[in-house]
Amino acid sequence: MTNIQGPAIFLAQFMGDTAPFNSLTSICKWAADLGYIGVQIPTWDSRLIDLEKAASSKTYCDDLKGRVAECGLQITELSTHLQGQLVAVNPAYDLMFDGFAPEHVRGNPKARTEWAIQTLKYAAKASQNLGLNAHATFSGALIWHTVYPWPQRPAGLVEAGFKELANRWTPILNVFDECGVDLCYEIHPGEDLHDGITFERFLEATGNHKRCHILYDPSHFVLQQLDYLQYIDFYHEHIKMFHVKDAEFNPTGKSGVYGGFQGWAERPGRFRSLGDGQVDFQSIFSKLAQYNYKGWAVLEWECCIKDAGQGAQEGAPFIQDHIIKVTERAFDDFAGSGVDEELIKRIIGL
Repeated sequence: MTNIQGPAIFLAQFMGDTAPFNSLTSICKWAADLGYIGVQIPTWDSRLIDLEKAASSKTYCDDLKGRVAECGLQITELSTHLQGQLVAVNPAYDLMFDGFAPEHVRGNPKARTEWAIQTLKYAAKASQNLGLNAHATFSGALIWHTVYPWPQRPAGLVEAGFKELANRWTPILNVFDECGVDLCYEIHPGEDLHDGITFERFLEATGNHKRCHILYDPSHFVLQQLDYLQYIDFYHEHIKMFHVKDAEFNPTGKSGVYGGFQGWAERPGRFRSLGDGQVDFQSIFSKLAQYNYKGWAVLEWECCIKDAGQGAQEGAPFIQDHIIKVTERAFDDFAGSGVDEELIKRIIGL
């Protein structure tokens, strides 16, 4: 077993227009002062990284790592959540997701998809140049709008949807393989990959691609009422990234999993700051240690009640307190008598 790395923090939700949240150096210093030792970088924010340049220039990447290291941190992974979303967009969501794309491809779904695919390929090479071994993204969604279907789904729709999704992602996965980087899909409602079964469908559709893996975030499973601990038992071999995010689910006689179109503060299922929700992190960290998870524990702050600054401040010690220093010996070693082959034969009656 190995020790989980951390604490680290995903910078996406903290970037802003004022210091210290408006530049790579200042936000890294802020994170280090709070006790974090790693940062996960969203690649759509040009204040943090020039992704295309990172894909083509090892020198640029060495400088980027150096600037982060000067703040006492290291880069844990890159993220292309927004760009990955655009690899597969059902036309029903074209208008809502166009804002994730650069202006020159908005209103042109074909060009937008091509741009997203190329961006993911840049991310693979950039991750390689930065010496990273995992990358975070979303799968996008072609059939999410049929998740609770009425009328019923036509026969063959699900199979066709996952076949097309795999057709779009397999060339990207191949580039990640060439770069020696695992591509980790955050399993998330709104994506076609939103639980264990859908991940299995996609994995099979890609031919069990060796770089197709999981970013595990238990908060999304709380909101779906899925067993997030058994999920680790089923998929631990594919869990290569971990977002530490809390959530709670408090259904009422008026509203349940679907939330009644209410705002986040009024929904039965809502994200919370670490320690304020219902997620059993002690068991999660124990299971990940048991299954030899080698990656980072990364805070993703999303809370509809607590201020982001307070959430970040509390997050580092929370993660640090939950990281298990794995044992290097069995607790009953003191009673061992060494290997005695003659004694063993006698014990089993030979």
